Amino acid sequence: MGRSPKTSIPADRKAIGLPHIRRQSRGHKHRAVRFSLRAPRVRILFVMKKRYLLAGATGIVAGAVATRLLTRPREVSWPDSIDFIYHAEHSWFTTVDGARIHYQEAGHEHAPPILLIHGFISSTLIWDEVFLPLAQGGFRVVALDLPGYGYSDKPRRAEYTIESQARAVVGVMDRLGIEQAALVGASYGGAIAAAIALDHPERVSRLVLVGAVSSDEPKKKLLMRLVQWPLIGDIVTPLFLGSRWVLRKRMKDVYQRLRIPVDEHKVAARHHLLATADTHRAMIRTVRRWSANRIFRDAHLIRQPTMLMWGEDDVHIPLAQGFRLRDEMPNARLVVFRNCGHLPPQEFPKQFVGMVSEFCKAEEMKAAPLKFKRRRTRKQIS
Repeated sequence: MGRSPKTSIPADRKAIGLPHIRRQSRGHKHRAVRFSLRAPRVRILFVMKKRYLLAGATGIVAGAVATRLLTRPREVSWPDSIDFIYHAEHSWFTTVDGARIHYQEAGHEHAPPILLIHGFISSTLIWDEVFLPLAQGGFRVVALDLPGYGYSDKPRRAEYTIESQARAVVGVMDRLGIEQAALVGASYGGAIAAAIALDHPERVSRLVLVGAVSSDEPKKKLLMRLVQWPLIGDIVTPLFLGSRWVLRKRMKDVYQRLRIPVDEHKVAARHHLLATADTHRAMIRTVRRWSANRIFRDAHLIRQPTMLMWGEDDVHIPLAQGFRLRDEMPNARLVVFRNCGHLPPQEFPKQFVGMVSEFCKAEEMKAAPLKFKRRRTRKQIS
């Protein structure tokens, strides 16, 4: 009988998905080779199933994100916000450069004025614990919502830079007939207050900078970097700011440090302001036009008596930046709050009011603005 014809087998069997075939040694009869397509079919079906599941999951997530973006409220409604407004009886509105600005005012009209300037992703709400106590201490206190924040207008074409916000604050002072005031700025608001001291020194009597932004370092954080990216930032920002769970977790860290229960009403009040499309647009533009390096670079030009206030455990604007500012500013002293985070007026309101009142009230401080009593300061901080 003749030999069976040889079967030609490609060298790379795996390339066509065939099972491995072992050659028979000489002296043995060749067996019929049977190719099974069952295993390749199983693998193909498994891969296709994974792809369909991934595509389905992606579609669900994309649908959820789209729903969140499309169903968020466009703007903050004042009539619907009454239950969320702290000290609503002190709320007023004025107009600066065509934008309606919300502010709260308390104290005697002819008392020494203090302007409270909030920071990034914030509003007048951060001053709720110190607003009335400062007024009761003999000051005319004005706390405003910057354009793009809180209950103020959020113009689509606004610049949302430190300089433009500084002009808005000066505009409010003009509208209220305040020629000169002590400025208290927290975080990003500290950069705005410092900019006013640099560009309009005649309008600033004293400065209180609380965990103040003085550089572009905050832009290097992951979330801030994501917001700067087109499209990605437009999606990430609403999801982050619009999440009550994320906001509550951030606020919970403060309450845990103070060992008190979370104030759910305050969580709801803050979330109410951060959930709108206009707010998201303003926050995105603020980040993308963030330019604060000038504050530290020109800090040595600020001559007004200045009190720097910092939380020892501030993770947003580290205490090291407070020391840097103190060393650069000729008339500045640094006060450090122990066991405190980014916002001393929220965590230690009584101590904050006492120190700011003492710093801003004393007439003799015009000649000797940095006359601190060390023992009393340490007692207040602790």
